[in-house]
Amino acid sequence: MNALNVKVSSNRYHSERKKSILLNIFYCHQKYKDKFTQQGFFDKIQRVAKRAGAKLVYVALILYYLMQSDKVSLKDKAIIIGALGYLISPLDAVPDAIPIAGLSDDLGVLLYVLNKVWSSVDDDMKKQAREKLSKWFDDDEMEVAEDIFTEDTADTPV
Repeated sequence: MNALNVKVSSNRYHSERKKSILLNIFYCHQKYKDKFTQQGFFDKIQRVAKRAGAKLVYVALILYYLMQSDKVSLKDKAIIIGALGYLISPLDAVPDAIPIAGLSDDLGVLLYVLNKVWSSVDDDMKKQAREKLSKWFDDDEMEVAEDIFTEDTADTPV
């Protein structure tokens, strides 16, 4: 097998792999896209804000504002919609009604997606999210949310 055959074979593999990833994203988007609505998102956030903790709400708000940006690819928007749909949906891996663990899976999904799209988040989005967050949390609670990717047991969803 010469180098050209290896390169063609490698390109086919990467092309098939890309197609598989895009199909998985499309499937997740299709599964949760109907769960996501702006009204449903804000209703859920208002209903669970204190129980969910400032970090979960802050991450969800950043993703919400990022999704509305025209700087974000359609693929990333699909991933964000899937994550926010997962948050809104009452049917997920760990039901939200279970104390302590109920919203931790939601936080994990949101953090995973935020980490994937973090390079697209700008200061204006963070500012919008903090302003909205201030409607539900006081300054001390909001401080916990500032360090998004650090685990803080004081802000664990209950």
